[in-house]
Amino acid sequence: MSPDGGRPDGRACSHLAALPDSPQTPDEVCGSCRAGGSSWVRLRWCTTCGHVGCCDSSRGRHAYAHHVRTGHPVVLSLAPDESWAWCFVDEVFLVRVP
Repeated sequence: MSPDGGRPDGRACSHLAALPDSPQTPDEVCGSCRAGGSSWVRLRWCTTCGHVGCCDSSRGRHAYAHHVRTGHPVVLSLAPDESWAWCFVDEVFLVRVP
C-alpha cells in the first residue's frame, strides 16, 4: 500500500508498516448483516484482525462500527473493482501498489 497521490494535502497513514500484503481468504459476507437478515453494498476487511464488515454505504456500516469498537485503524476494500484501503485514524486513502 502507498498513500493516494491524488490527495496531496499532507496527510499520511502512520500504520503503513503494519499492513499485510493481502487478505488471507476473507469472508465474502458481512456476518453482522447476515445475522440480522439484511444485505450490504460492499465489504471491507480489517487489516488488523481480518474482520469483514459492510461499507458506509450499507445500512449497517459494520466496518466502521468495528473500528469504533476496537480501534483497528485500516480497512481494505474487498470489491473486485476497487484497489484501495482507508485509514480511519489518519483519515487517508491508501492505494495498492502492483
